[in-house]
Amino acid sequence: MADTAAAGRRTHGRVYEGLRAYGLITAMWIRSTMAYRASFVMTTLGNFAATGLDFVAIMLMFSRIDSLGGYRLPEVAFLYGLSATAFGFADLVLGSMDRLGRRVRDGTLDTLLVRPAPVLAQVAADRFGLRRLGRIVQGVLVLGYAVASLDLAWTPSKVLMVLLALLSGAAIFCAVFVAGAAFQFVAQDASEVQNSFTYGGQTLLQYPPTVFAKELVRGVTFVLPLAFVNWLPALYVLGRPYPLDLPAWLAFAPPLVAAACWALAMLAWRAGLRSYRSTGS
Repeated sequence: MADTAAAGRRTHGRVYEGLRAYGLITAMWIRSTMAYRASFVMTTLGNFAATGLDFVAIMLMFSRIDSLGGYRLPEVAFLYGLSATAFGFADLVLGSMDRLGRRVRDGTLDTLLVRPAPVLAQVAADRFGLRRLGRIVQGVLVLGYAVASLDLAWTPSKVLMVLLALLSGAAIFCAVFVAGAAFQFVAQDASEVQNSFTYGGQTLLQYPPTVFAKELVRGVTFVLPLAFVNWLPALYVLGRPYPLDLPAWLAFAPPLVAAACWALAMLAWRAGLRSYRSTGS
């Protein structure tokens, strides 16, 4: 019993130290960014405009069609807003993880290993990009448009579902970022592979599951559970059946899925960090 309590205290201590280190490093990068405020405003607006073109393309598509996979524009906008906002938060917090492969290749990861702070916190906060707020704002605006346009009877459970989807979706994407970074310990030049699951996954979730083959839907439900970011919660809110005929209660499972993803991602991270061998330079 005493050993369990001691282990729990050590775990909480490591989490606290990691969050503290992350906060200090991100604060340093934010101060650096705000030293050039005009540049920050322009890059944030540029990020907002670049991500906004995705939804502009969807709107142009709907100028020629009435529905996509049986979904109208407000419903697709709802899917888009949920996934874009959740991914935006994850990208803001852990978007720098794709630089790990470069550090492994050139040996600069060694400098992080000798510092008195968790390596994960240092890698995650490295070159923290406050400009990524533009992606979050764009996602929130599209989500607001969808909520205002949908003809739904909003109940407390549906409002709760939207909040769960945003929080759990961000956590799931964060876990994918960490797992992708762990893979770079082995592959070393795998940032594009990681991006295919993060940025590519977010693009996939913008569209209804009915436009994809069932094999792909099964893959992002049971293998890489990105469907729990927005498909399952959103279809519950919209009152639509899931293509795989899954039970409705699974729509409330995203927090559990996010916890499982984080547990697996941390195991992969620890295994990758233990396997790291310095360049010797």
